[in-house]
Amino acid sequence: MYKMPEFTEDNKQAMLDFMHEHPFVVLTGCHNNTTVATQVPVLIHEHEGKIVLRGHIMRKTDHHIAFEANPQVLVLFTGPQCYVSASWYNERNIGSTWNYMTIHARGTIHYKDEAHCLQLLTDLTHKYEDPQAQPELLEYMSMENYVKPMMKAIVSFEIPLDSIYPLFKLSQNRDEESYSRIITELQARGDSNSTEIAWEMKKRWK
Repeated sequence: MYKMPEFTEDNKQAMLDFMHEHPFVVLTGCHNNTTVATQVPVLIHEHEGKIVLRGHIMRKTDHHIAFEANPQVLVLFTGPQCYVSASWYNERNIGSTWNYMTIHARGTIHYKDEAHCLQLLTDLTHKYEDPQAQPELLEYMSMENYVKPMMKAIVSFEIPLDSIYPLFKLSQNRDEESYSRIITELQARGDSNSTEIAWEMKKRWK
């Protein structure tokens, strides 16, 4: 895989924090020269030095069938992104660009059993419902009338990650004055993506 060293995040904690902050991933694969993709929330765990993703997908979809035949998958964690005008640089006559934050993670998907699926749904529900004033937890739902019928339509999985490529392209290749002006212009633009990128750039100010 071609990498861009100047934009590759080398802080492991920053990488993990980003993954936890952006758990709704794009899960992609390929079978018989056909690409497939789906978007799912995942839980992220470190186990024996490896990062393992847990989630679930619908059964009998094109991606379910493709992942069964070819379990090698690419998982994309995506964050803020925005246009950066070359008019903000000290240098002239060079192209504009796009700043963004993403992680490309590769691994092998393993489908799991019903017990795993039930635990996953319990854990996912607690993660997002516990902060609610009146949480709607799985243990309050009817196992026979709701939970078990729902589980027949899905399958849970685990993906131990073999490689992780964190690409945080945040104008690291620009001179200090240009870098400062990019932050100012992005803050002035005011949309959420530009504001987030500006904040991430400020955190990395040298």
